[in-house]
Amino acid sequence: MAISFTSAPRKNFPYRKILRLCLTETAKGYGQKLGELTYVFVSDEDLLEMNRHYLEHDYYTDIITFDNSEEEGRIEGDVFISTDRVEDNGKTLGNGIEEEYCRVIAHGLLHLCGLGDKSESDAEMMRKAENEFIALFQSKLGA
Repeated sequence: MAISFTSAPRKNFPYRKILRLCLTETAKGYGQKLGELTYVFVSDEDLLEMNRHYLEHDYYTDIITFDNSEEEGRIEGDVFISTDRVEDNGKTLGNGIEEEYCRVIAHGLLHLCGLGDKSESDAEMMRKAENEFIALFQSKLGA
């Protein structure tokens, strides 16, 4: 198992050791094991270009997740996150930048675990799972 954070910001970024523990526990809660999981932090423009090229969507987003899993029950993937979107959302939504990083990091993993967010009920379940991840992170941070 390897979880990496490529080009992660130095400021307002959650403690990596605790993130790795929470990602592993969350995956386990969904009956999954983690293989290679790579988080890559890019600009708005880079993610917009990826969104256009790979998904044929012409809009900004905070995250794009690519599932590279080849074995049932074992998660492998690449998660691209816009630092611009996360930091902007962290400020404007009032949750703070560190919590917003936790949210999108969890969001990518949760997609790989099979959760969706296209329907209203799926989005509600996704938000609940993200909040559980954030609570887990905060509990381990305070431990």
